[in-house]
Amino acid sequence: MLHKTRGIVINYIRYRETSIIAKIYTEKFGVQSYIENGVRSSKGKNRIALFQPLTLLDLVLYHDDKKEIHRISEIKSAYPFKTLPYDVYKSSIGIFLDEVLNKTLKETSENPALFEFLYHSLIFLDETEQHFENFHLIFLLKFTFFLGFSPHDANEILTQFREANIFIPFDSDYKTIMNHLIAADYQTPLPMSRGARNHLLEVIILFYQLHVEDFGEVKSLQVLREVLS
Repeated sequence: MLHKTRGIVINYIRYRETSIIAKIYTEKFGVQSYIENGVRSSKGKNRIALFQPLTLLDLVLYHDDKKEIHRISEIKSAYPFKTLPYDVYKSSIGIFLDEVLNKTLKETSENPALFEFLYHSLIFLDETEQHFENFHLIFLLKFTFFLGFSPHDANEILTQFREANIFIPFDSDYKTIMNHLIAADYQTPLPMSRGARNHLLEVIILFYQLHVEDFGEVKSLQVLREVLS
């Protein structure tokens, strides 16, 4: 049966000589896998661009609840990015966010509020021209609401760390900035040093590792730190 839906590409893997299997977070069915034949052939060079991580798509899908891998009937870009893939700072943030999404998005059912949050967060990052150096921090904190472990304030994070025997430097200045981040939106300018930004990111990553099973190491973290330094 055919269904129209929007989607956000998470990643893809090569399959056989010219095909791929793409992992897409869809508005209607959550995380699903789709096989696309011939996309890596000489005739499919332009089509592979539609499967780059975080690409926003309009899709017509064949969906069968009994199957683990589905097929795409129609596909087109829903919002062509203007800056995100080309700006080194934004693209580094994008690579980092995509790795986090790959580790955390598990549900295979509809979640309109989460989809809208992800979709419009990416559009904001693409369109904004300034004050996005803290975007990834604010995104991660907002994302915890949808994952079910949103902190009320910095003290709640510290309390959970102590209960889990996790010890990390977190003085009153860090607490103040963290509380501002928790309350901030993407347009809120929050001046902070590179060291403070990196340390607070480490705290938030630890918070994710505490709550998300098999979250593990974030491989893109070091590159992000270097680029935003």
